[in-house]
Amino acid sequence: MNKFEMTPVKGGSFMMGSKGKSAFANEKPQHLVTLSDFYIGKYPVTQAEWKAVMEGKNPSRFQGDNRPVETVSWDDAQAFVQALNLMTKNTRFEGHHYRLPTEAEWEYAARGGYYHTKGYKYAGSNRLKDVGWFTKNSSEATKPVGLKHPNRLGIFDMSGNVWEWCEDWYGDYPSGAQTNPTGPDKGLDRVVRGGSWNSGADGCRSTFHSDDTPSLRYYALGFRLALSLQIK
Repeated sequence: MNKFEMTPVKGGSFMMGSKGKSAFANEKPQHLVTLSDFYIGKYPVTQAEWKAVMEGKNPSRFQGDNRPVETVSWDDAQAFVQALNLMTKNTRFEGHHYRLPTEAEWEYAARGGYYHTKGYKYAGSNRLKDVGWFTKNSSEATKPVGLKHPNRLGIFDMSGNVWEWCEDWYGDYPSGAQTNPTGPDKGLDRVVRGGSWNSGADGCRSTFHSDDTPSLRYYALGFRLALSLQIK
């Protein structure tokens, strides 16, 4: 059983979304969100991890064990999570229910969790080239995970490299406060976050709110894991 590197994120409250003239319309209204403790992947799921769970099959266009897996749909990510959770039975990882992060968890973690008061535009910096791979430095391909600086929580690649699927259906933000939100009850598209190697700087912002069809496979789409456990 492969041990995925998961980072503890202490719960708390933050203002999700963005405001002001520079904010995109779908990042508004900014609203108060309170989250419980959770864990999130230190890195996007890599191709080596994907192959270990999915019987050696690797759908990625840009091959490399330490590169993020890509060309995976939301449905594919769910199949991976299901297979991974089955693998934990009768092991010391039993009871670890892996899943995709909610959009709120993803944004909270990208912004630094408890340390989000820094107010960085990207996950760990206001200088995207320090923390992410995007159109201006990627040479039109993914890169091995963990080569750029992490954010304050020690999480890598949340800005750029690959877009990351979230659990939620895509929809408009509410105006009121929420606790552990899981997004709309239904929809057509699922949330993707973080930008990728072929994104401009705007798409790599921690508040950028985007979506794709759940069945879409694209060589800039990947994911990272989340996990709900008590954090001491």
